[in-house]
Amino acid sequence: MLLSVLTLVSKWTIPFLLLVIPVYGYYKKVPVYESFVEGAEEGFTTALKLIPFLVGMMVAISVFRASGAMEYLGRALSPFTNLMNIPSEILPLAIMRPLSGSAVLGMATELMKVHGPDSFIGRLASTMQGTTDTTFFVLTIYFGSVGIKRFRYAIVTGLTADLTGFLASVYICHLLFK
Repeated sequence: MLLSVLTLVSKWTIPFLLLVIPVYGYYKKVPVYESFVEGAEEGFTTALKLIPFLVGMMVAISVFRASGAMEYLGRALSPFTNLMNIPSEILPLAIMRPLSGSAVLGMATELMKVHGPDSFIGRLASTMQGTTDTTFFVLTIYFGSVGIKRFRYAIVTGLTADLTGFLASVYICHLLFK
């Protein structure tokens, strides 16, 4: 029953929002289309300012993966994850999630090809995608766009939230799918 409710809610959430937001804006007498175009123009300008930050972050991610540091970190964490009944296949995804959304999407796709989307690992990968964030990407983009250079506490807070989301994903998936 709970799974069918979750399926129904996930199926209709985005169409509902795509309908409600413009209708609400129209009701509040906001020029919806003009506001959208203005926001798109500002987004393009911001995107141009962010290119150097993105290039730097992508280089750092490539170095992290190519150096073998990700595999080493996964091996170092495996005793802890085995104790908590966390599949070892999910560790690279958990390690990379704070760094890059596109890399993790590729990893999750590969996990689903190997294990299937309805497997425990496939569902855990999907749940992790929704409960964690690309912390370093967010900090690079948002803080870089406004010129904030010291964001030490934001990193600690973001990574703590990612760890909490990861552990919550494992707990929820064990509760619902095992």
